[in-house]
Amino acid sequence: MVKPKQDAMWIEENNCLKRNFQFNDFVEAFAFMTKVAMVAEKMNHHPNWSNVYNNVTIELSTHDAGDTVTDKDRKLADAIDKLIW
Repeated sequence: MVKPKQDAMWIEENNCLKRNFQFNDFVEAFAFMTKVAMVAEKMNHHPNWSNVYNNVTIELSTHDAGDTVTDKDRKLADAIDKLIW
């Protein structure tokens, strides 16, 4: 799996944490999404995301807190980062 560019970081905008990931191909992108799905399920905190070929965009916010960024989002973002480093 390819590491994202070093300057790629989570940004907070529109009441969510957002990050884009780019991989070599669709298979790598889908494998990454599968790993994220397993972590998110364990944390019972699920992302809004999209995938187009080798690009994955993830947005995190806590619906129960009025669709704002909370510690749950930051913890999931950290867990996602650990999948790629």
